[in-house]
Amino acid sequence: MEQRIECEIIDSVAVVTLQRPDKHNALDMAMFKAIIAVQKRLAKQHELRGVILTGAGVDFCTGIDVKSLLSDAKQAAKLLWKWWPGQANMAQRVSTGWRDLPVPVMAVLHGKVWGGGLQIALGADFRYGQPDCTLSVMEGRWGLLPDMGGNLAMREQMNQDQALWLAMSADVIDAEQAKAQGLLTELCDDPMALAQQKMAELLQRSPDALAATKRLYRRHGVPKSGRMLAAETFSQWRLVLGKNQRIAVAKQQGKERDYLPRQSW
Repeated sequence: MEQRIECEIIDSVAVVTLQRPDKHNALDMAMFKAIIAVQKRLAKQHELRGVILTGAGVDFCTGIDVKSLLSDAKQAAKLLWKWWPGQANMAQRVSTGWRDLPVPVMAVLHGKVWGGGLQIALGADFRYGQPDCTLSVMEGRWGLLPDMGGNLAMREQMNQDQALWLAMSADVIDAEQAKAQGLLTELCDDPMALAQQKMAELLQRSPDALAATKRLYRRHGVPKSGRMLAAETFSQWRLVLGKNQRIAVAKQQGKERDYLPRQSW
């Protein structure tokens, strides 16, 4: 199987690169597994001081590889399965896994940061983007809701009406809009250089102080985060099993379909 993730440790900082540039770093099952494996490996390294997350090629990540995953019900079920409602499933861990690491995580963004790609970026503590990058929560176009854990960051970073509109509309927004709404920390022409500069500043601080500060903000910034993860998965299962989700997929494929009356929610 071709390599999906490249991880290089430089001066105690892991540079993690999504490596599927020919597919715009779209997320197939191998990519999900590779991201989670890297997160687990890094979590065990007490000498690790930080993570910089980026993507190879012209785009950071354009989201789910729809042809690979949504066409296979078993694959989709694996992503959504969890033993306990409040824990993160495989789909959510590619975002929440970065939140759980006891070191600062910075995402370097360029090109398209769409769907699952945005969810991954939202797991980072800081997001630095190029002025020409675009962001979108794409799940709504497929009759789904964003269920990869990024809702935690959206609830923290954005006004509720802005987050709700982004999730409902699946609009594509530019970098200036994203920064104004709290999705991007800073914009610059060379976000990798900026991330390296910011990381160098944090390396001057105690690793224990950084870990304790991140833990404080992550554990108490969003109350009842486990309930939100559980609600994401429960609602997504209802959508996946419903007829309107299949109609949404058909509409994305250019077929004329009318939505059925909604379920009781």
